[in-house]
Amino acid sequence: MFGLHSAKDKLIISLDGDSLEHAALLVDTLKSEVTNFKVGMQLFTSCGPSAIKMIQDHGGKVFLDLKYHDIPSTVAKAVYSATKLGVAMINVHATGGRKMMAEALAAAQDAALKEPPMIIGVTVLTSMESLGDIGIQFEIREQVVRLAKLASEVGLHGVLASPLEIQPIRTACGKKFTIVTSGIRPAGTHLDDQARIASPKQAIQAGADFLVVGRPVTEAKDPMAAVRVILKEMG
Repeated sequence: MFGLHSAKDKLIISLDGDSLEHAALLVDTLKSEVTNFKVGMQLFTSCGPSAIKMIQDHGGKVFLDLKYHDIPSTVAKAVYSATKLGVAMINVHATGGRKMMAEALAAAQDAALKEPPMIIGVTVLTSMESLGDIGIQFEIREQVVRLAKLASEVGLHGVLASPLEIQPIRTACGKKFTIVTSGIRPAGTHLDDQARIASPKQAIQAGADFLVVGRPVTEAKDPMAAVRVILKEMG
């Protein structure tokens, strides 16, 4: 699992792209300031477990961000295999339901050689501004809290949510429930395809446990300088 001892421990850098060489260069550049790295769909699809091993070889920990969402047995088998890779955090879509999340959690516990990874539920993607197009009549915040409460009841370690829902999740699920926050945009950076965002300082003050940051660092002219600005703002 990821630790929570300093601002460094709370920052997760998202390795975007499809080049293992480029990802390795970023990890090598940032590893003195960053311990936690996220491997998402594009990098994992292109490079597979090699991306995870590369980060681990540099002394880093991995958040495997594949957002598993399928029938319970399929997700459980995928989580079992991911756990065997030694990752520190895995996410599944909370909309997969109670049984799917419970079986994913059990699979991680069964597969772990030592400490099992954190299993977190994805609530509503930070790119979404409305749920009407997919036939959900709840407001986004209400739906996020409903899914967070379900994940908590199942026993998941926490959820992935936008900065705007941190406080209501904390109120609904308590202090020990982990909140991983994406949609982090330092001042002066582009929004890209994110809609529900906040600055690093705002997210930390709202009560986020982990901040996931991608393009503001990975596409910066000086990624290390960008990381240091974020860490200073997290304070």
